[in-house]
Amino acid sequence: MTPFHLTRRKLIMGGIAATVITPTLAWAAEGDTTEAQAGVRNNVSSFAAQRWQDHFDTLGKGAIVCDTTSRALHFWSGDETDYRIYPTSVPKTDELTKRGYTEIVRKKVGPDWTPTASQKERFGWTYMPPGPDNPLGTHAMYLSWPAYLIHGTHDTRKIGRQSSDGCIGLYNFAIEDLFASTPIGTQVRVI
Repeated sequence: MTPFHLTRRKLIMGGIAATVITPTLAWAAEGDTTEAQAGVRNNVSSFAAQRWQDHFDTLGKGAIVCDTTSRALHFWSGDETDYRIYPTSVPKTDELTKRGYTEIVRKKVGPDWTPTASQKERFGWTYMPPGPDNPLGTHAMYLSWPAYLIHGTHDTRKIGRQSSDGCIGLYNFAIEDLFASTPIGTQVRVI
């Protein structure tokens, strides 16, 4: 058996992870139903730990790993001083899931939404301006892949579930937090 060595980095990363995950677990246990926390009770995911070094050669401007299995988004700042984990919604099926490497190419507060041709055909959806009914929530980060985004959602029941047509969704308060910390050019990997 290999002895466990506690290092400063492991201690800091454990503290950061506990800081991010503990409130989510507390909300689930308390059954709090405020807008930001509604739906968490039945949607808490078990997060699989990630290391940026397993996915990228360098951090560059920053790095995001969207783990569709554990339904979590992992964020590392470019200077490696900030690591965060957010619960997410993920695509409904493997056919809707695009995996691989991309990057943040544009960011928008109050995004409007135009459904893809496929969504128009399947659901009859039409253009939607910014607002409480917009499926992109309050903030959106556009990827270099057309029609794929990391965005918020007003429907908090979707978080922790396979519920999107391809995008990665976060609670509105979480996407606002991530949006503020993520520069354009941040590398993204969807696994």
